[in-house]
Amino acid sequence: MHRILHLNTRQAYVMANMNSTMDLSGHFLISMPGMSDPRFSQTVIFMCAHSDEAAMGLIVNKPAHDIRLGSILEQLSIDTTDDAAGQTVYIGGPVETGRGFVLHSPDYRSPLETLDCIPDVSMTATVDILESIGLGKGPDKRLMMLGYSGWGPGQLEDEIARNGWLTAPADPKIVFDLPDQDKWQAAVSSLGINPIGLSGAAGRA
Repeated sequence: MHRILHLNTRQAYVMANMNSTMDLSGHFLISMPGMSDPRFSQTVIFMCAHSDEAAMGLIVNKPAHDIRLGSILEQLSIDTTDDAAGQTVYIGGPVETGRGFVLHSPDYRSPLETLDCIPDVSMTATVDILESIGLGKGPDKRLMMLGYSGWGPGQLEDEIARNGWLTAPADPKIVFDLPDQDKWQAAVSSLGINPIGLSGAAGRA
């Protein structure tokens, strides 16, 4: 495993969090330049849940260029406005890619179930939020995802220890307000790290 040089800020952050009760819920996973899995190249993942048993997150900067929300709502027989129909759909991860998730601002709450991840970011995976969005209602800020990113016991911790990921507290502005192509660099910079200085060998065995 190649060592990463000149990443003292990042190394200190990881060392402070690598313990038996590590919980990255409400944090970003930021892929390192040497990420060996092309599905996660230059991705920023918002972590919705993390425990000793499993971890689950959604990629926030990987739009599905050939899919729009209207096509999904049509498949579900949900009426939609023209504005909602044209909205971007994101690839949340490679697991259960036929399942939908909405990462959104907290002004919407499902009567069925909404997960409050951090004060300004919630996640809903029930069809009622799509019905509200289709009608031009729903949350003010949202990202519609297909699929999610998941890890089994100890798997994510091992990938972090092998320099596959940076971790940082999640910033709602990065999630909802920045252009997708700027999110990775902004997430790295939030740690006080210059993205240009990251080693291209990071994350490779």
